Amino acid sequence: MGLADIAAGVRTTTRQRERGVASVDRTAESLASRLAAFEDDLPVSAEAAATMAEAYAGGASVGDAADEAGVAPTTAAKALHRLGFAGLSPFSPLQREILEDWLAAECSRADALELTGAGEREFALAAFVATHEPVDGAAEAVESALSNAGDAMVEKRDALAATLPDA
Repeated sequence: MGLADIAAGVRTTTRQRERGVASVDRTAESLASRLAAFEDDLPVSAEAAATMAEAYAGGASVGDAADEAGVAPTTAAKALHRLGFAGLSPFSPLQREILEDWLAAECSRADALELTGAGEREFALAAFVATHEPVDGAAEAVESALSNAGDAMVEKRDALAATLPDA
């Protein structure tokens, strides 16, 4: 058995995110003001989205991030997904395959619900995640705003300031 035989029928099911060249925008603009341009594509206001993104990126759960922003956890999961945070589908790979069958009209919704064993809310969230891509530019805005990258030269100068002679 050769590699061609092993690879026969193999197909990709997900797309890799094009990351491009890494960049950091060091403007002092707040995350909420950066997200204002994408507000029409988000299920929450830019301020709520910024609050959730900061909390979630800081290690809070989706539920805790939702509480901080004053929205329902399902709405928070939808917003975070649209902002480019990965891993927010409540479904396993097998459940996602069943969902894809339903989306392709290969089975009824009742059958898909039964086969996945999911509740209505869980199913609706998984369907949202499967049918909505992250908003173009929003993930980059979040990543840039929450980046803690600094200027290494300035940090080194500041750390050694006491040892440098006065000029």
